[in-house]
Amino acid sequence: ANIQKALASVGAWIIVAAPSPAVSDAKVIANVSVTVSQVSSDELKGVLLVTRTSLADGAHVEPVLLRSGGVHEAFVKALTGKTVAGLDNYYRSLVFTGKGAMPKMLASDEEMVAYVKATRGAIGYVSAGAPTDGVKVLEVR
Repeated sequence: ANIQKALASVGAWIIVAAPSPAVSDAKVIANVSVTVSQVSSDELKGVLLVTRTSLADGAHVEPVLLRSGGVHEAFVKALTGKTVAGLDNYYRSLVFTGKGAMPKMLASDEEMVAYVKATRGAIGYVSAGAPTDGVKVLEVR
């Protein structure tokens, strides 16, 4: 119960104190093939919800998510307005109807950075303090 309270307060803090989840507990990272240096929260939401497959540079992008954790829950909620379970159900409905596939889900910041570094067009997020060697950090505006 204490963990749920802590996560709820973190999520509320992000929504109230920072319009962009990347400004607080998470930073958005991309493969170096992504040429833009900024992304709007609407563009990022579209990438996560698989309604958008490219950014302003026109290059194909692929969303990559953390599998769990406080940063994941707060980021998903702040950006999409959905709970983690709600987002999982959304992805399952895309798969069921043939409109999309489940995005790659990774267990840690380290796995996320390694995957994004190695995968052309990959875009994901890590905790604010995570090392991001070899990937591009995008400003969310």
